[in-house]
This record gives sequence, structure tokens and C-alpha cells, in this order.
Amino acid sequence: MRIGIGLPSAVPGTDARSTGPWAVESEHRGFRSLGAFDRLVYDNLDPLVALAAAAARTERIELVTTVLNAGYRSNPVVLAKQISSLERVSAGRLAVGLGMGGWAEDYAVSNVPMTGRGAALEATLATMRTVWRGELTGPAGPIPALPPGRPRLLLAGFVPAAFARAATLSDGWVAPSFGLQILKRGVDAVRREWARAGRQGQPRIIVERYFCLGPGAQETADAYIARYYGDLYAQVRHDVVTDVDQLRTEIDRVAEAGADDLVLLPCSSGFEQIGLLSEALKQAGRKP
Repeated sequence: MRIGIGLPSAVPGTDARSTGPWAVESEHRGFRSLGAFDRLVYDNLDPLVALAAAAARTERIELVTTVLNAGYRSNPVVLAKQISSLERVSAGRLAVGLGMGGWAEDYAVSNVPMTGRGAALEATLATMRTVWRGELTGPAGPIPALPPGRPRLLLAGFVPAAFARAATLSDGWVAPSFGLQILKRGVDAVRREWARAGRQGQPRIIVERYFCLGPGAQETADAYIARYYGDLYAQVRHDVVTDVDQLRTEIDRVAEAGADDLVLLPCSSGFEQIGLLSEALKQAGRKP
């Protein structure tokens, strides 16, 4: 199983200029991917902007949105070009985890209804693929096509329709950042739908977990999860990693459940978290 690390771009109060150095150190430490997730009404960087900053400072590490919310981004051509631009800037290192987004306030400020989101996502995907194939053209020519199969695309969601979409319309599934049973049920469902669609191989499964290590780790994690998740605090906090033993256990659990990638998202923007996580992985007998 590949192990990645999240950028600190969704930790409130983070100096945005730390994105590049964080990415450089993460690549140097051997992490396989850099993750960034989305929220609109919150103190965070747009994930495509954060990953573009990371792309400019790195050469090998994969860049992953876990996930980018398409639901309230109502112009699929604009979104497709933004994704295409990041794909080109990163020289093909982008994997786009795409979801609908579940925060009602993000939809409210965007004047986008939360009803009909599944159909809207499918229409968005269809339009974006015409852009990526170079089929959208104007008097000055088309938006340049991407290589076949690019960008790598995975879909999120944990209802039956979402599992079917992930299996039939993408390369795999991005699981929620909490809940072992949710992960197990989702892996089984997506694989079942994948086989039913007659697709070769297996879907890629990416799962995230939050982490914070070092002095005051539990208190820092508590504050971060409470601020971000509110009423969902207890459900999410159960799976947050704050020491080596928890890290070893969580890696084993998600790997056994069928995850191909584990992206560990920081609860703190302290630069030392990269090294602490790298050392904890060594102590746990794991490597990225």
C-alpha cells in the first residue's frame, strides 16, 4: 500500500507560502503522494491552487485531490480547463478525486441546489471529458487534448449510486476519512460494480486518515477535528492517528480492507509533522 501525506492547506491559520517547502520535504522523505481536500466557506486554500504550488517545487510525487467538490463548481468547462492546466503543469502527476461535497453552506453561498447532484456530476464528467479529449474548439482552436486516460480520475461518495459511478465512470474510489466499516462496505461494493461492468483489473482505492504527532498531539487533533467537523467530531476523531501504535494499527486495518493508498492528512501545519510522520512510519515497520 502506498502512503502519502496531505498538504497543510486546510489547517486554519497556515501560512500559504509553506505549501512549497512542505511539498519539497515530503518528496524528499519518500512519501508517494501529496493530498489536498476541498471546502468553500472555510480557512483553506483551493486544492487546485495548493497542488499547483506543490507541483512547481517537486518532480516525482503524485498530486491527489481527496476530494475536489464538483457540485457547486457549476461551469464544467472552466473546471476541466483548471484540472487540465494542473495536469500539464505537473507533467502528468495528477490524480483527481472528485465528489459532490456535502456541506450545505458551500452550496448556499454558491446559489446551487443540493438536489439532483448525482445527475449533475455525471453531466459534468461527460463535459469535462470532451475538453480533455480536445473536442471543445473555438475560432482560435481547441483546448489542447490530454493523453488518453489523463487525468487519472476517482470518484467519492458512500451510497450505492456513488459506488456504481466510481466503478463505471472512473478509475476507482476515494473513501471517507473515517469509518472502517464504511471503507469495507465501499471497497466490496465498488469492486462488485467494477466486475459487473466488465472492467479489467481492479479499481484503485484511496482512503484518508488524519494525523498529528509529537507533544500535544491529542489536544491539537481534538481542536482541529472539532472545528472542521462539528457534530461529526466523535465519529471522525475515533480514527485520527496520534501515536506510533495507532499508526501501525490503522495502516494494517485499511490495507486489510483493500486500500491501495493511504493519505495521512495533517491536523497541524507545523513543519516538524513531516519528519515525525516519516520517523513514526519507520518505527511502525512501514515505509511510504
